[in-house]
Amino acid sequence: MKLLEQIRENAKKQGKTIVLPEGTEERTLQAADQVLAEGIAKIILLGKPEDIHALAEKHGLKNINKATIIDPENHPKKEEYADLLVEIRKNKGMTKEQALKLVVDPLYLGTLMIKNGDADGEVAGARNATGDVLRPALQIVKTLPGISVVSGAFLLLTNKPEYGENGLIVCADCAVLPNPTAEELAQIAVATAGTARAIAKIEPRVAMLSFSTKGSAKNEIVDKVIKATELAKQMAPDVMIDGEMQADAALVPSVGNSKAPGSPVAGKANVLIFPSLEVGNISYKLVQRIAGIEAVGPVLQGMAAPINDLSRGCSVSDIVNLIAITVNQAAARK
Repeated sequence: MKLLEQIRENAKKQGKTIVLPEGTEERTLQAADQVLAEGIAKIILLGKPEDIHALAEKHGLKNINKATIIDPENHPKKEEYADLLVEIRKNKGMTKEQALKLVVDPLYLGTLMIKNGDADGEVAGARNATGDVLRPALQIVKTLPGISVVSGAFLLLTNKPEYGENGLIVCADCAVLPNPTAEELAQIAVATAGTARAIAKIEPRVAMLSFSTKGSAKNEIVDKVIKATELAKQMAPDVMIDGEMQADAALVPSVGNSKAPGSPVAGKANVLIFPSLEVGNISYKLVQRIAGIEAVGPVLQGMAAPINDLSRGCSVSDIVNLIAITVNQAAARK
């Protein structure tokens, strides 16, 4: 069974509820219909019920009546969510009047539902920019204990079983933080190891990538990766983490044995941590386009609850997959 099929099948067993703030976005609605038909998750759609039902009828969607539909401007928990937002943001001077205005914003409402325990995760971004999706998430749900940064991982599905974990490689950060410090890079490494376990169900072997392997080059950029490796090992002593190393040393056994003999990771890494967003974003797009590798993501990591951001160019299938991934993340948190 392929990885994405495994992710969907595992999601079906969890009974998790995912909120979709963009309930009147057509691809999102089509994805919700498919998710409900397959039993991947329970769905909450945010939007005016009459608009959602009209779109469902237009596209011949038969399962939307199984979703919970909530009108952000008129729902029974509006006051309760506003009070919750005031409590969360009181140190920032949030007033009840301001909170009542924000809770009609579907992106704020969705995150408040998660914080209140009314939903297990959120998927958005088909219509909204990443910053708009992340802002309420960071204000309300915030990050995991010990983690101060949010990052974006991709699952690279190759047809080369000799690389990674039978052809699967998890890599980060490819989506969020432009130039992480050593401390932030260590957090990204630990978070990505968690993603590998939660979603791909693999035991992570994490390679901290650079243009140097074990001191073959001297540079402040290399020094950052060396420090990040040490910090990541301290943060997660139960995870195999090693670096700094070049990509070929991380992935090719003969090169790994030559350049980093004795390393528990070199030559068999299944998680790759890039030294900067620039490197990560360029790398995954190159292999996606030139090598035809399927890149699934970004999967946002580091949040205290699973909230994932779509590309505005996403397909219906992309949304379905990300909902299934979000369910798996939610299940792992429990």
